[in-house]
Amino acid sequence: MSAARWSLVAALATMVAWGMNFAFVKYVLDHIGVGAFMFLRFLVLPLLGAVLLVAVFRHRVAHTWPRRADLPRFVACALVGHVLHISAVMYGMNLSTAFSSSLVLTCQPLFTLAILAYLGVERLRRQQVVGTLVAFAGIALFLADKFAGGFSRAGLGDLTLLIAGAAFSGYTVLSRPLADRYGPLIVLSYTLLFSMPVMLPLTWPFFGDLQAARLGTAVWVALFWALVVCSFLGWLIWTWVNSVRGVARSAPFMYLMPPVAGVMAWLTLGEQFTWLKIAGAGVTMAGVAWAQFGAGPPPREAAQPDSA
Repeated sequence: MSAARWSLVAALATMVAWGMNFAFVKYVLDHIGVGAFMFLRFLVLPLLGAVLLVAVFRHRVAHTWPRRADLPRFVACALVGHVLHISAVMYGMNLSTAFSSSLVLTCQPLFTLAILAYLGVERLRRQQVVGTLVAFAGIALFLADKFAGGFSRAGLGDLTLLIAGAAFSGYTVLSRPLADRYGPLIVLSYTLLFSMPVMLPLTWPFFGDLQAARLGTAVWVALFWALVVCSFLGWLIWTWVNSVRGVARSAPFMYLMPPVAGVMAWLTLGEQFTWLKIAGAGVTMAGVAWAQFGAGPPPREAAQPDSA
């Protein structure tokens, strides 16, 4: 199977995992709080990245260090993608619900397309724009019952999540050239490493107050899913998907997260869905399909840097 087809499978799998992750993260935040969760994230993920980097490159790890000209972009990716984006997501989710969080974050493709159009990084085809807008209309339909209750229900949490969506789009665009030159693993590992000294001192006091011995098995399982599966493997795979398919063609996949999050809410929280929500999910997936398959073939896979 070609890289383009593998990237499609990987993108779909990542969206399913990320959609499920909203319920897992919300469960963890309710038990340990935002600060302790972020301390664990910025401790565990850079260590995972370092271990995998050593395992893959062995005695050639020194050759993976970013070139001097690329260091500012690496640092910018760390600050925008990890420090700002993750902080906003965690605090936004803590103030909102898992399902609402997934829906608000669907603004990410619109931010991404706007950034690309402004910078002229990628040429956007009519099908991509139309498909994205159709998917956005599907999300609006999916949220129609919430809109009926008034926009005041959005609150501070949803506004914070809007900032998170813009930050993730910025990271996606910033990291694309680095992924083309270095590969997803190197980009993720060093951006995580550069975010570590910023976040650990800020979040350590919250972790110090955590009584880990009192956490049940379910919390640890949810932590593993959120940190290892979604935060580490998910980001690694998504960086590769952007490199193969192009940022503009990958962005609309984000619209698949709310339906998945909705199913998780139904399975775990017993939430009921009206015909309006089901119709909204259908329109969303139709828009994603139009944006993906109507935009022409993805760009050729970028060559990875020599690791020797």
